[in-house]
Amino acid sequence: MPGSLKHQLLFLAVLTLLLPASAGAVATGYSPANIGPYLTKYKHLAVNEEQHERLARFDHLIEYFCTFTFFQPRHRVNPDFIRALILAESNADPRAVSSKQARGLTQILHETGRIAAEELLALPHAFQHIDRRRLQSLRKEDLHDPAINILIACYLVAKYNHLFEGRLDLVVSAWHAGEKSIQQRRAPPIENTWDLIGKINGYFLALLRQHDLDQTRRSALNEDLRHRRPGS
Repeated sequence: MPGSLKHQLLFLAVLTLLLPASAGAVATGYSPANIGPYLTKYKHLAVNEEQHERLARFDHLIEYFCTFTFFQPRHRVNPDFIRALILAESNADPRAVSSKQARGLTQILHETGRIAAEELLALPHAFQHIDRRRLQSLRKEDLHDPAINILIACYLVAKYNHLFEGRLDLVVSAWHAGEKSIQQRRAPPIENTWDLIGKINGYFLALLRQHDLDQTRRSALNEDLRHRRPGS
């Protein structure tokens, strides 16, 4: 594998889709060479101030629904992956509707959402922010409700992550083109899907970098305050 492409694919290999209760789980795996240009295209993607403000309106829902373990004990969906998905799909617009009638923050098709809602109702979880009666008869308009949309997104991402062992390229492929589009553990040859893989990967990296920077700044501030205390 050429060195440049191998370096690009590392962007996929190191990303964390699920977070165990105690530590980060690393997603690994093969990605088709065709995806390489899309990783390069978006690898310097940044989240601007307006996008951060838009995401902040939904942070409480993202953090809450990412606490649930739907398929793997002690594992939960990474909130930053959901944020990246929201930015890539709708730019954090809950009223967004695509040409294919995908709706809401994460652009969910009604039939996909309806099936996921039925599966969620079979789980023992009691969800806040959600009226279970709306899941029982999910309408297209319900997908514009940020709580319902984010819950279904977290569930489906957890499902695809479980099925495809944390492979970001396959998780996004299943999300965008359906589970059946994936053959022999390879992303389908669909250019729009490759582009979405690159875009979500780019936003995910940007969010992870920002959180690392914020954590470093907080640590430095705490250390500075500790040294300023009288008698320390």
